[in-house]
Amino acid sequence: MSCESVRYPAYPLVVHDPYFSIWSRTDRLSDSFTCHWTGKGQTIAGLIRIDGKAFCFMSDIPGAPKMNQTSVRVLPTRTIYTFEECSVRFRLTFLTPALLHKLNVLSRPITYLCFDAESLDGKTHDLAVYFDADGAIAVNEPTDKITWSRYRHCDLDLMCSGSAEQKILSRAGDDLRIDWGHLYLGLPWKFHGTTALESNRVTRNQFLSSGTLPQTDNLNMPQAAKREWLCMAAVLPMKAEAGRTDSAYGILAYHDAFSIEYLYRKLPGYWTMETASFSELLSLAVREKEALAEECARYDAELLADAERLGGKQYADLCAGTFRQAIGAHKLVADLDGTALFFSKENFSNGCIATVDVTYPSAPLFLLCQPELVKGMLIPILEYASSRSWKFPFAPHDLGTYPLANGQVYGGGERSEQNQMPVEECGNLLILAAALAKFHHETDFIRKYWEKLTQWAEYLLEKGYDPENQLCTDDFAGHLAHNTNLSIKAIVALGGYALMARMLGEKERADRYAATALDYARRWVRDADDGNCFRLAFDRKGTWSQKYNLVWDRLLELHLFPASVAEKELAHYRSVQNRYGLPLDSRRTYTKIDWILWSAVLTGKEDDFKALVEPVHRWMTETVSRVPMTDWYETVGDGRQVGFQARSVVGGLFLRLLADEEVREKWRKKSSLQR
Repeated sequence: MSCESVRYPAYPLVVHDPYFSIWSRTDRLSDSFTCHWTGKGQTIAGLIRIDGKAFCFMSDIPGAPKMNQTSVRVLPTRTIYTFEECSVRFRLTFLTPALLHKLNVLSRPITYLCFDAESLDGKTHDLAVYFDADGAIAVNEPTDKITWSRYRHCDLDLMCSGSAEQKILSRAGDDLRIDWGHLYLGLPWKFHGTTALESNRVTRNQFLSSGTLPQTDNLNMPQAAKREWLCMAAVLPMKAEAGRTDSAYGILAYHDAFSIEYLYRKLPGYWTMETASFSELLSLAVREKEALAEECARYDAELLADAERLGGKQYADLCAGTFRQAIGAHKLVADLDGTALFFSKENFSNGCIATVDVTYPSAPLFLLCQPELVKGMLIPILEYASSRSWKFPFAPHDLGTYPLANGQVYGGGERSEQNQMPVEECGNLLILAAALAKFHHETDFIRKYWEKLTQWAEYLLEKGYDPENQLCTDDFAGHLAHNTNLSIKAIVALGGYALMARMLGEKERADRYAATALDYARRWVRDADDGNCFRLAFDRKGTWSQKYNLVWDRLLELHLFPASVAEKELAHYRSVQNRYGLPLDSRRTYTKIDWILWSAVLTGKEDDFKALVEPVHRWMTETVSRVPMTDWYETVGDGRQVGFQARSVVGGLFLRLLADEEVREKWRKKSSLQR
């Protein structure tokens, strides 16, 4: 493949939310069937006939030679595959308008499959492009029964499939796919395509033999998705001519009716705030397609140019590969009053929804590009913590198990303090609130929840400096007392609280908390010192850990810790890196990708940043774990995944951009234009 191709562990194709999320796990699109982020088969397949000769370009379809793929390029809002065969260049683009400054567009569950063809030999070539979408995309298991239909629509030749039993928001869990709502495949009428609802074996074989589709739809329903592998199939006629590019597209969309249950009220996707019906949304998608494609191209170019300028080409590659994943591990919905709420899911972790210590690492992307989404993550937790259901003096961990956000389930849940993360979550919420206040002047938001934020600051004042034997966000490592990195989080959170108090005009309170935070920081430097680095825990000599929480001292301009702390840490990190990056701490060789990218920003020095990024980029291009990017992997051996995949925490990789004041201000202005 060409030099523009960067090898990713998996390639995002149709990535919107934890249920509507389809990926390719091989470098060549035709070497494997596409799948849901969990690995369960959810096939979209593609064939092409060029002057009567048939080839496969998407999914591994028997009976057709594979088209020669020359490149694949992943961009924030697009994944672009290029093929060359029989003197024709053919390009397939998965376009998902994930424009963070336009919440109404971002929330649309619609991906465009765009096809472009051009002649390479100056001659005209007749093309027919076939693609299909599996009915199993709309159910949890292929043994579940589906139904299907087609609709009269003013803009599209429109088909759909869905579960025969519409169990809307009836269960929660981690390794689950949706089992309600409907998947749609539409062709704009102007392309004069043909469609069919039939077994994929029938549609593919007929296209391979004649270039056509069956004229009669399969009516044998309902049936298990895997019984005949019913698909929605489409064929588009195209021409590759000298001097011009022929273009066409189809639309893949999902309508789930209700997306999230929050405190026992069922909420729809945020797009419903501006669009009356799903039919109208589809029409809007057709009308705005060209303008959105152009805007996405500009958006991708600008974001990656900023990333490359500040962090180098390898950093830009990492940002390109994680942008849609960070967004797609959330669901954007509208509350009853229209407030945007943004719910995360802990993919292949425990399935929790709205987890605070997942929001914390994912936040840099959203703090940079759309603070309304940060507020959309915080509001549900803050409202829940203010209710009678939450009786503890510290912050909650989560709101339930996706997609049911009705109350904490982790650890002791609402019942006990056992296995909670009190210092962790209080610190996370105070730091994020302070970032909203400083970067986006959200003082009204802070004032609304000031009583609760104050309660958590008071908790950290008492418990934060030398944490008891408790869990932190890296809970897979187990309980740890006297955790120095967790102590940093508490200290910086207290400094952040002082910052907010000053912005609210509470000078006396601000001075008191700022002084305490500074005193704690000075004590920390003495108590955690271990010579050439700082310890994992205050009482553990000869240990070390990534002090990623320290980065907020610099970003929030708190000036609590001397610069020498970060400099000493980075010098040590650079000396103990492995082939695939910096381990999380001295106990094991595994790491977390988000924390490496935070640690890389600690000193603000370009050479430190690139030194930590380079092995992470190497891991991305070499790991044997071909899954939507894991954030927890081994830094030695073959770089295999330890756990987790497709999680939102990769939004933390955008911290380098957030740390640059000029870039941050530019994207802040962009986000404010569409509020």
